[in-house]
Amino acid sequence: MVLKNSVRYKNIGLKIAELRAKRGLTQQQLADKIGISKSYLSKIESPNTIKSFSLDVLFSISDELDISITDLFEDYK
Repeated sequence: MVLKNSVRYKNIGLKIAELRAKRGLTQQQLADKIGISKSYLSKIESPNTIKSFSLDVLFSISDELDISITDLFEDYK
């Protein structure tokens, strides 16, 4: 089943990957800090998957990356 907003999820995931890399964090490091598995974070960031995720995960990621949650939606409106 293709999610209705799969392109949006994909773009948010790519933004997460970009911001994480800019902060010098590996997927494992960020996943550990926010309490999810590396596998789950990898699926979120992958451009080839349509993994959905909760607002709780987005809040945790934005808090850990010290950004506003709205930054994850920047350039993807």
